[in-house]
Amino acid sequence: MARHENQRTTVLVADDHPLYREAVVRAVRARPEFELVGEAGDGREALDAIRAATPDVAVLDVEMPSLRGIEIVEALRRDSAETRVILLSAHLESETVYDAVAGGVAAYLSKASPGDRICDAIAAVARGDVILPAEVQAGLAAEIRLRTEPGRPALSPREQEVLVLIADGLTAPAVGRELHLSTATVKSHLKTLYEKLGVSDRAAAVAEAMRRGLLE
Repeated sequence: MARHENQRTTVLVADDHPLYREAVVRAVRARPEFELVGEAGDGREALDAIRAATPDVAVLDVEMPSLRGIEIVEALRRDSAETRVILLSAHLESETVYDAVAGGVAAYLSKASPGDRICDAIAAVARGDVILPAEVQAGLAAEIRLRTEPGRPALSPREQEVLVLIADGLTAPAVGRELHLSTATVKSHLKTLYEKLGVSDRAAAVAEAMRRGLLE
């Protein structure tokens, strides 16, 4: 979307933790160059709000009920939407960062980032920049190397943890409790595992992983 130099950047904030969302909203409202055009408390509400308000920048939590942040990014890409997305996460897992960058996010920040850093990122991505702080770059580089290693499925450390736990007989909710992840996130990891191993269910995944020496 074309923007004039003196035009305010429109921003939408979505996070299912009200206190954290309000802190980000306050930071956005404190910047005169920004205009807050919406808030949301879950992923589906966020996607609907983005489609309705078409903000310049959407600041989204990676993990939200109903739709994850990355799923929202994918939906916006299918829509050919011009809204640029900043993802915030409490966990800077390399595979999640990789998937986010591959999906087209404009910035990936820790939820521990202060409000002014988040606002600086909003201003930067509105100008067309991509923001990947130093704390995510090393993990992203390692993930790229891992996924391009020839000869074996490139399982991320998190996927390997999920694989070991399902081999031990844990269900997706139990794996989530063990790894402090939502069930939806665990199911997303399982889907990727199945694709990488060329199987369609957990029993086949465990068998194939054992055949390939991925389980000790």
